[in-house]
Amino acid sequence: MNYRHIYHAGNFADVLKHALLARIIRYMQAKDKAFRLIDTHAGIGLYDLTSEEAQKTGEWRDGIGRLIGANLPPKVAEILEPYLSAVQSLNPEGGVTHYPGSPKLARILFRPQDRLSAMELHPTDAAVLKYVFEGDYQVRVTELDGWLALGAHLPPKEKRGVVLVDPPFEEEGEYERLVEGLAKAYKRFPGGTYCLWYPIKQGAPIKDFHQALRDTGIQKMLAAELSVKSDRDTTGLSGTGMIVVNPPFTLKDELHTLLPFLKETLAQDRFASGKAFWIRGEGEEG
Repeated sequence: MNYRHIYHAGNFADVLKHALLARIIRYMQAKDKAFRLIDTHAGIGLYDLTSEEAQKTGEWRDGIGRLIGANLPPKVAEILEPYLSAVQSLNPEGGVTHYPGSPKLARILFRPQDRLSAMELHPTDAAVLKYVFEGDYQVRVTELDGWLALGAHLPPKEKRGVVLVDPPFEEEGEYERLVEGLAKAYKRFPGGTYCLWYPIKQGAPIKDFHQALRDTGIQKMLAAELSVKSDRDTTGLSGTGMIVVNPPFTLKDELHTLLPFLKETLAQDRFASGKAFWIRGEGEEG
């Protein structure tokens, strides 16, 4: 309950997470039928990067701040187009002073038939989120523990959906909780696309986490990981990961194009790296 994303909004982890989310939304929109995005840990929706909190850490400068002014190769520009177009729509005068959290990013990209269910437990942040989407009939904001949404809100009535699980990792056992939450949700809605965010830092049980995901027996789990620096002698975030369950069939090839560019553009030291691999499915090279 103490986590406030304003200190980290627009950082390198947000770049990877939101770039992937935007691509998945575009993929879902290849069909005319409506879909629902369920965002379990939604935050406040929109972040002012000129605020005291954002300026205190300045993490956005090494994330979206580097990307906005970068020279993008054509294939990378195509992959990042939905994400960057959403960010730029909030900053019409150029640069980046406002940054969309995942619910706002999705809403910008939505068609009239698409819907958003956004959950946020922190009472202050939930109030802000409700204000951001006040009067918007395509969005339902609920002050709720997002983990509960994996049971209560699935399957969506649209029968097509994306579930974003982006917990703050404030407590012990969050990796295990992420696996358990996925297993529970998948039983209720096996046809959904699930996006699970996780931090990479010194001592994080990443191998055990990946093995636990394999042990669920769920097929078609793709991992994308980006590290911007070495995890030696640091207690902070050195990398970021996303698990995508039932990913778009084009996503892995797009990641093989995108991750080398992000590694070079967002690197903070020579140990930066990026990789995409299957946890389960397509050869299970994880």
